[in-house]
Amino acid sequence: MLSEAQARFLAAARVGHLATADAAGAPHLVPVCFCLLQDSIYITIDEKPKRTDRPLKRLRNIQVNPAVALTVDRWDEDWSRLAWVMVRGRAEVLDAGAEHDAAQAALRGRYKQYRSMDLAPLPVIAIRIHSVLSWGSLAA
Repeated sequence: MLSEAQARFLAAARVGHLATADAAGAPHLVPVCFCLLQDSIYITIDEKPKRTDRPLKRLRNIQVNPAVALTVDRWDEDWSRLAWVMVRGRAEVLDAGAEHDAAQAALRGRYKQYRSMDLAPLPVIAIRIHSVLSWGSLAA
C-alpha cells in the first residue's frame, strides 16, 4: 500500500503525530515514536511518567473508536523541502503475543531510549493501514 518513497520517508523519520478521537469525535493528537513492519505501524507505550489511575487517552479512544491517523512530516525553512505522509487505518491495542514482542523489538532497534526500558508488560498500538496520502518531495 505504501510506495517505496513513502516507506523510505517513514523509515527516515524519528517522530510522528498520532490522531485519535473519542466516541463523540473529539480529536486527540500526540507525538509518538513508531516503526513500520510490513503493512502495519507500531507504537509502544513506554515508561515515561504518565498517569497510572486510568489508561492513556489514546488507548481509551482506540477502544471506542479505532479509526486513527498518523502524520509524519518534514519541516524546513526552504519550503521546497516540505513534505508529509499521512497513514489512516484501524488501530488495535496489543497487550502480549508474538506481534507485540516483534513490534517492541523493532522499536528498541530504532530508538536507543527504549533499550533500557521494561516495555514487555506495556501495550503496543498496531495501526492496520487502510490508506496513505503524501505531499511534497519525499526524497531526503
